[in-house]
Amino acid sequence: MIPRRQTPISVYYDGSCPLCRGEISFYKKRRGAEAVAWVDVSEPRNLPADLSRTEAMARFHVRDANGRLVDGGHAFAELWKQFPAFRWAGVFFSSPATRWILELGYIVFLPFRPRIQSLFRPRHGPEDESQNR
Repeated sequence: MIPRRQTPISVYYDGSCPLCRGEISFYKKRRGAEAVAWVDVSEPRNLPADLSRTEAMARFHVRDANGRLVDGGHAFAELWKQFPAFRWAGVFFSSPATRWILELGYIVFLPFRPRIQSLFRPRHGPEDESQNR
């Protein structure tokens, strides 16, 4: 019997966010990344019809292999299932009994995201320019 090839998932991420870009770069280097369609939602032309720019920029989204659009913690679980190294976590957090834990962590993280992002942005100010002379 020939194994059925699974449809790749689509990952919708904010490419304008330095933190998000760094995280996606990490995943793109992992075994299994070739089965993922990486979609930068900071480019409006990349958005699917069922995902608004506001929604896409506010929360992490994944279209799973069955075509369902999921977000937040559930989206991370779907992403992790694509990578042999993280599959165990994806399977564990896909269960309704444990999914809420990941979602809670994601909800707690969201208000801190802008502050964390600022740590990843290059600093360009007068003091930085004087150091380059």
